[in-house]
Amino acid sequence: MKRRLMERRLPNGKPWVLYIAFAVVAMAPARAFPQIASSDFPALMRDGKANGPPSEALRALIDEALAHSPLIMAAQLHWEAEARRPIQESSLPDPEIAFQNLAVGNATPGNGLQSNNFAYFGYGVSQDIPFPTKLGLRASVARKAAESAEEAYRAQQRSVVEQVRETYFNLFYLINSMRLLRQTYGEFQRTTNITEAQYQIGMARQQDVLKAQLEMTSVLDEEQTTREEFEQAQANIKAILGREPDSPDIATGAVEPTAFKIDARALDKLALTVSPVLRQADAMREKSEASLKLAHEDYVPDFSVAYMYQKTGARFPDYYMATIGIKIPLYFWRKQTPAVEQAALEKESSDAQAYAAKLAVTSQLRNQWIAVRATGRVIGIYHDGLVPQAEATLKSAMAAYQVGKVDFQTLLSAEIDVLRLRQQYYRAVADHEIAIAKIRQIAGEVR
Repeated sequence: MKRRLMERRLPNGKPWVLYIAFAVVAMAPARAFPQIASSDFPALMRDGKANGPPSEALRALIDEALAHSPLIMAAQLHWEAEARRPIQESSLPDPEIAFQNLAVGNATPGNGLQSNNFAYFGYGVSQDIPFPTKLGLRASVARKAAESAEEAYRAQQRSVVEQVRETYFNLFYLINSMRLLRQTYGEFQRTTNITEAQYQIGMARQQDVLKAQLEMTSVLDEEQTTREEFEQAQANIKAILGREPDSPDIATGAVEPTAFKIDARALDKLALTVSPVLRQADAMREKSEASLKLAHEDYVPDFSVAYMYQKTGARFPDYYMATIGIKIPLYFWRKQTPAVEQAALEKESSDAQAYAAKLAVTSQLRNQWIAVRATGRVIGIYHDGLVPQAEATLKSAMAAYQVGKVDFQTLLSAEIDVLRLRQQYYRAVADHEIAIAKIRQIAGEVR
């Protein structure tokens, strides 16, 4: 009974044809198609498995970036340099030491010292003294600049860490995409061998063979494009970490979607509290306020004091001279008034920038939060529905094709669907983690 059913399913009712086809496939020599060698792929993705806990691999890269990234080092050095300005700005101007000689009769130093009471040698010191509030305001401006530099350093840390995470997750996608392409190439090769064997005995069309070969070439082309993207990503992450371009490639581990349950309002509140970008904007705004106060203080005169000791000849008494000076802002309409107007405009500008930064941070957070939710749903759809269904469809199509129940195009479409859905799953996982990494950066979390 089973033999009769099989005879109905095969062309011309000849069951021996199928056995001949499989025998031809088994004994057929290797085709002259380009091969994707295992050595052409990074060792870290040949088996599609993780090389240890992914959190440890990524954490090690983050620690390396924080320790060696040139961008972070530059921002840190700038902050340290700015931190040394407040004490300078709060200090008095350097005093001036003066030496005088008053000669009588000719220009020879000391001439007439013993014969004229106008001749003397003088030694003195003078000191400029700003109005008492000015030094404090100048120090305050410098402190706010240092605080801004510090927050810029913190923001640079988070930016570099986010870049490491984003590039890492892109590498994860590219590595898995290349692995899937290699697997698909092998499946296409087996399908092509079956199709050629069936074509030789009249069970398949020549265009099916050509179509299979075309798809294999297309997979090779896509693999090469993906490899180029992989190499570019490796170059990018090495630059972020401060490594040389010819250093060993960076491996990635398995990546599982991160659970993310914080709502949008909680994120907004967190960002407005701890975001280094907003703190930097606030520091710049406070600096502009202090600068405006300082500009107003420049209407107030500064002072100078001086003391001079004048040594005369032995026959005459010495002279002692003390001087107090006042610097009057006589040309205030050309100096102080424009300076106040400039400081006022800069304050308005910093206020606008702080508000724009707040809007940008909340907007970016909301966009990434939406992306996390969307990619989370997509991951579930692919993982629980589309990918298993496509794999089952491919398995069924392969079995049906081998007994002549479906045509070649159906099998080919099933193989391509599995490849694309698996790629899209990994892309969704990578995008999900990248969106979370951006949220961490905006909200002020380093690790």
